[in-house]
Amino acid sequence: MGQTLRCLTGRVDRVLYAFSAIPREGFLPPEERDFAGFDEPLPIGHGQTNSQPRTVADMLRLLEVAPGDKVLDVGSGSGWTTALLAHLTGPEGSVVGVELEPTLVRFGRRNLAATDQPWARIEKAKRDVLGWPPEAAYDRILVSAEAEALPKELMDQLASPGRMVIPVAGLMMLVERNATGTARLSSHGWYRFVPLRRKP
Repeated sequence: MGQTLRCLTGRVDRVLYAFSAIPREGFLPPEERDFAGFDEPLPIGHGQTNSQPRTVADMLRLLEVAPGDKVLDVGSGSGWTTALLAHLTGPEGSVVGVELEPTLVRFGRRNLAATDQPWARIEKAKRDVLGWPPEAAYDRILVSAEAEALPKELMDQLASPGRMVIPVAGLMMLVERNATGTARLSSHGWYRFVPLRRKP
């Protein structure tokens, strides 16, 4: 690993380490696995994709998940981001992924189970509900679908302090909430995602 898992500061890049530990091909349909190394989104059915690895890495670095964090993964799809987040939190943390499409919920659960990280799970998203309010607040929230505007429902589920990464109207947005509850927003480039839907 050595050099490839270290950033320019000499510190271990935890996101690259997670990518190494949780290979993408285990989260793809059989006919797409030969393309797992391609830096592009790949179809997983039902109009959904397994996101471009570079995009996933960018989002995870912005999120800055720490061991022990409580994390919400909105739009878990194939389960890859849920598994990567679980690797970053470690067993002292927890991750709940939510997904609207029932077939992808089953697909993601099988894929996640194969990583043997029981502190992470995937739930079927509830009709007209964003996120997973019963277990809020979350230290980190990752949203892998594009919202038209910053959703108040997810802001309400973010802890103080906490961080949320979400595509909004084409821009990757980072929400940083401090211990007093004040939120600061910053944009980090243009990206394309499937829309954030409310109904299955």
